[in-house]
Amino acid sequence: MAVQTVPVVTIDGPSGSGKGTIARRVAQALGWHLLDSGALYRLVALAAARRGISQDDDAALGALAAEMRVRFDSNDAGEERIWLGNEDVTDEVRTEDCGRGASRVAVMPAVRQALVGLQESFRRMPGLVADGRDMGTRIFPQAQVKVFLTASPSERAKRRHKQLKDKGIDVSLPALSRDIEARDKRDSERSIDPLRPADDARELDSSKLTIDEVSQLVLDWVGERCKES
Repeated sequence: MAVQTVPVVTIDGPSGSGKGTIARRVAQALGWHLLDSGALYRLVALAAARRGISQDDDAALGALAAEMRVRFDSNDAGEERIWLGNEDVTDEVRTEDCGRGASRVAVMPAVRQALVGLQESFRRMPGLVADGRDMGTRIFPQAQVKVFLTASPSERAKRRHKQLKDKGIDVSLPALSRDIEARDKRDSERSIDPLRPADDARELDSSKLTIDEVSQLVLDWVGERCKES
């Protein structure tokens, strides 16, 4: 089957909107593949830090991104694991430092271009759920269902704070709020593939909704689209 006929659901949105959690839930419910595109930029930031490459060196970062060997899988508990080469780097890429680095390297044109082919390669039968910031606008513009998931900055900061506290990581809520605002600004104002809803995306504010409610809404939209096809 031609790759263009493989169904795709994209879930874009700002940092802390819950798009990763919803994408995993939807992918599991459908039995489809999952692309966590944000993890790819975190991996570039991590690999650059390890090699001493500046986050402002576009050419070097692009070359680094092009040569990365990346794999996603799950452990026995069903938890997503992220591999860089033969190393499980899941815990490292989920740190706040890595998240800030990802937001910085993501503005680099050479990095974004280098990762296009890698992201497209995740589109395999029976289907793909892709989350990120430009999945519906840049990587999979012909996706059958596009969701732009948002939440208020304060709610996103609270969610991230709870997530980190649950992991035993002590971080201040005001600092997280400032960090989220800075990421939003970088992501929305970058010249290449800025964060914005696709023209045909369904916008969903999750501030007052549960994970189950948001997941079901997205699954309902997928079901509606499948009936139309």
